[in-house]
Amino acid sequence: MLYDCLPCRVDVNSSLRRLSEDEQGHRPVSEASFDDIRGVLGDVPVYRVEQVRHAVYRTPTTTFDKIQTLPATMRVLLGRQFSYEALETVRSEMSQDGTQKTLFRASDGAVVETVQMLTERSDSTTICLSSQSGCGMGCRFCATGDIGLTRNLTAGEIVDQFLYFRRRSKASRVPDRAVFMGMGEPLANLSALEPAVRALVDPSRVGLGARRVTISTVGLPKGIDALVDWNLPVGLAISLHAPVDDLRATLVPIAKRFPLDELMAVSSRFQRRVRRRVTYEYTMLDGVNDSVGQAVDLAVLLRGQRCHVNLIPFNPYPGSLYRTTPRLRLRAFRDALHAQGVRATIRRTRGRDISGACGQLHAGVLASPRAPGAMGKPKTNSLDTRNDISGKARSGKI
Repeated sequence: MLYDCLPCRVDVNSSLRRLSEDEQGHRPVSEASFDDIRGVLGDVPVYRVEQVRHAVYRTPTTTFDKIQTLPATMRVLLGRQFSYEALETVRSEMSQDGTQKTLFRASDGAVVETVQMLTERSDSTTICLSSQSGCGMGCRFCATGDIGLTRNLTAGEIVDQFLYFRRRSKASRVPDRAVFMGMGEPLANLSALEPAVRALVDPSRVGLGARRVTISTVGLPKGIDALVDWNLPVGLAISLHAPVDDLRATLVPIAKRFPLDELMAVSSRFQRRVRRRVTYEYTMLDGVNDSVGQAVDLAVLLRGQRCHVNLIPFNPYPGSLYRTTPRLRLRAFRDALHAQGVRATIRRTRGRDISGACGQLHAGVLASPRAPGAMGKPKTNSLDTRNDISGKARSGKI
């Protein structure tokens, strides 16, 4: 179902309230340091700044005007210097399984989707965060890759996705985990990713434990090494999807630059130094990467590692080239991994009916003609290899 009776297709120009001139370009308060806030308020006691941060990060408050613990003059000063929320809501959709997907728009027109997922734990949810508007990696089985990259998100735009749900969730849906598995490649946006993660784990701000934050990547070695240097025990999920280089490079074009031996080496370094197991994400594509023989090859590749394999049933989207592996073959693949001593589970699919499942996020761009200004012309970053995809990959025949 859709909240507020908004149309199911996105027309950003007509469905959004335009920001006023005063609001445009304001730095989000979630990007402001303690000293930044105190500098705006003047020579005030420390507890006043703590009141601001408590309201921003830990309460349902959505505007400075509603911070009742502050004098009205301080609320006005803050409103003149900062925006309370970096992103504006376009629409929210609720899946039959309880998954909620929300489409946001930034002040420059960039759009991004974020997903709130129920878990088996009572009274808690996981927020699937986006790090970019679109994505430049061009993975052949992912809707976000099909729309291309618009731009990197800022740290405030990332953190505010989590805060949006924290401020508006009932007690039965309180978010207590964050996974960077939404739109974009997190490690292609390290300059915003690190301050965003530090805000998420900082006890004086969002306050998640580092072990409750997981970063997913297609496998950028320098980015993974950067995570090690953060000295934070965050989780790491690597999108693998194939046990051999040739097939993986067809499905994940960036893999042409980073072969599996290099990726396995940097993954092993992460496991040793961060002392956390790595999760390997493996999207199951019918007749492409789902044979028992390929499961054995995968087990050989991962031998000796402290890891877990998530087998993800492919989730179709408009224009997708592949089909979902049948359930019996999914189980046979999992059982073959178990027989080789590799831990593996079949991921439960959530939010497929609202295009909120893994690989389906496309901000409405694939579902309808692109609205002017909705995404802009897709751009690429220095790591984009979409133009290098072989003719075989373009045809979808492997």
